[in-house]
Amino acid sequence: MADAKWIIVNKKADLQAITDALGIDPLTARLLANRGANTVEKARECLSGTMSDLHDPSLLKDADRLVTLLAAALERGEKIAVASDYDADGIFSGTILKTALERLGAEVRVYTPDRITEGYGMNRRIVEDAKAFGAGVIVTCDNGISAYDAVDYAKSLGMTVLVTDHHEEPAAGLPAADAVVDPKQEGDSYPFPGICGAFVAYKLMCLLYRRLGRPQEETDDLIPYAAIATVTDVMELVEENRILVREGLKMLEKTGQPGLRAMITATGLEGRPLTAYHLGFVLGPCFNAAGRLENVDIVQQLLAAKTVAEAMPFAQKLQDLNGLRKALTEEGRRAAEETIAKEGFADDRVLTVHLPDVHESVAGIVAGRLKEEYHRPVLVITGRGEACKGSGRSIEAYDMFAHMEACGELFSRFGGHAMAAGFSLPEANIGALRKALNEGSGLTDDDLLPTVQLDAAMPPEYVTPELIREWDGLGPFGTGFARPLFGRGGLLLENVRVLGQNRNALRLRFRGESGRSFEGIWFGDMRVWERFLAEKFGEKTFTMLERGQTKVRLALAYEPMLHEYEGRKSLQFRIEHFHA
Repeated sequence: MADAKWIIVNKKADLQAITDALGIDPLTARLLANRGANTVEKARECLSGTMSDLHDPSLLKDADRLVTLLAAALERGEKIAVASDYDADGIFSGTILKTALERLGAEVRVYTPDRITEGYGMNRRIVEDAKAFGAGVIVTCDNGISAYDAVDYAKSLGMTVLVTDHHEEPAAGLPAADAVVDPKQEGDSYPFPGICGAFVAYKLMCLLYRRLGRPQEETDDLIPYAAIATVTDVMELVEENRILVREGLKMLEKTGQPGLRAMITATGLEGRPLTAYHLGFVLGPCFNAAGRLENVDIVQQLLAAKTVAEAMPFAQKLQDLNGLRKALTEEGRRAAEETIAKEGFADDRVLTVHLPDVHESVAGIVAGRLKEEYHRPVLVITGRGEACKGSGRSIEAYDMFAHMEACGELFSRFGGHAMAAGFSLPEANIGALRKALNEGSGLTDDDLLPTVQLDAAMPPEYVTPELIREWDGLGPFGTGFARPLFGRGGLLLENVRVLGQNRNALRLRFRGESGRSFEGIWFGDMRVWERFLAEKFGEKTFTMLERGQTKVRLALAYEPMLHEYEGRKSLQFRIEHFHA
């Protein structure tokens, strides 16, 4: 990323106290402070917090009432319906509830809306199916906080309705359920509201088991489900979430759950140390692909399998669906690029791109890719006629939901928050929407310039293999807890070499201020480097660097790592950003 603002993060903390108390390098203490662990206590919990450090689930508003109602239903032998969602968080929320309740003797069935025909949340069809099943209780998970009509309908049929969710409470208030547990609801004082739906479900099952005098250990095997959901639903990996994910990763590596074991094998992760990256970008997308392209029955069959052999066909099906999802996403991205170039939208402050033939399930992913590439708000609209559907992704400087509200008359339906939104509208309104959003964007050139946050202006000479191992031990890394990133100017680039058949990697040789030589690796489109070097240093600079015929000075932002090749480990710097 050549055009960006580089900022060195320098959050206040007693670094010396953290360094001395934990026996770590001062720069490691800086990394922790920059990620919010700015006291000895917070830093210690960040590094070694355990499940016993999690907040008591009874602190969740209405949790005791919900558990009391569930316990009574179990005592009466009532059937229980679970109204889930079609993404990974919804899938695993439902799995946690179903597994835990069945162990207590309940007959449980999970119901999920169809993404294409029904959209998000519990609806009347789900209520009717639950009633036909004979359920006296319906429990939502990862949804329900805004399911007013469905909740009222279920109540009119005499059902007990228990809502468990983690989304913001709507302006209209809560639905008329018998109990609502959501850490983001008005008046909830739970210490850490940033947990996903599956984590809420896990906490409630822990509380229920405690209420019934069952050992806490009986819920331990539900932890990996909540961990996968936490990362896949892009929750910040801070406080409770990082404790959960750290423990979940350890348990997942040795899990005996046949479905999860099959997925680990099918995705080529067997025998490898698992990280949050694998949850968010390898396993998680496979589970999400089911709801995007078919239905979640495949995942439920996978997780219900009794042996790995029985689970493998479902695991392979999910892997295949994720491959299709990737292909559809790339197809959508290419179509968007062509449309932007053809229609002359590249200078728009808010990109509004109509891709009528792109599968609606990948609209949000395509919007996210375009947002990263252009660093501006993006709305991707699919379909034709009166019922076009779209998804939006935004940047920090632009409250997407507020701006959509300002031209709300153009939509048939819309919802979301500052950073993301979903909507539908007539095709005839797309042009007016583009005009309204751009005229009222209020975005400046500075707003559209990406920001690169560096932990320190660290020279490459400072790095040692021991330090890298210490930094690697700070994980899990992900949203809200980024991998360490450092930067330094005045580095002398003296050679580049393109790698891979698709020219998607670049090996760099550069020298630090001491004259010592280092190796860097950069992944991405080579044209980015070719254009940058041509603009800053001359048309033939890239070719001359390949031949070792020239040298240029520039600033690099990098993540140090240990590179292993043929059994030997060496220092390498993964280049993330650069500028002249």
